[in-house]
Order: sequence, then structure tokens, then C-alpha cells
Amino acid sequence: MCLGIPGQLVEIVDADQHLAKVDVSGVRRTISIRLVAEEGPRVGDWVLVHVGFAMAKIDEVEAMRTLEAVEKLGQAYLDEVEAFGSSPSP
Repeated sequence: MCLGIPGQLVEIVDADQHLAKVDVSGVRRTISIRLVAEEGPRVGDWVLVHVGFAMAKIDEVEAMRTLEAVEKLGQAYLDEVEAFGSSPSP
């Protein structure tokens, strides 16, 4: 199963290459923010992360609701977070 999981931007790693570090449930990874670049993502913003890319910028309320919903998936959610932590960064 592949889920879009909310993550919070904690660092802009390379602005020219559109790379940022995101925290997804305590796992930090560098992802591409190129797809949301026009929205001006900044540290502290929430994004919906899928396969190493920020797919959309979302507000904190939506992020919390989405996290609550995906956490109810139990093992599927845990597997997705584990895959996020072990996949290569862009």
C-alpha cells in the first residue's frame, strides 16, 4: 500500500534543487519539494509526502486529521513509515 503521509518541513536542505528535510512521525528524510515550489514552502509548513515528494502543501489541521486517520490503519501505516525511513532520498 502506498499512502500520502503528512510531514512537517524542518529544514530547507538545498533551495536551488528544491530539497527539504521533513519529519514524518519522528522519521526525518530529505524529500523533493519541487512540486509545491510555487506555493513557497517554508520550515514549519506541513506537506503531504508520497514516494519522496511533497505532493501538496496542507494546513496543520488537515495534517493532524490525516495522521489520525492513517494511524488507524495500524500495521499498514507502520509499514509505510518504515518504508519512508528506509527508502533512498532524492
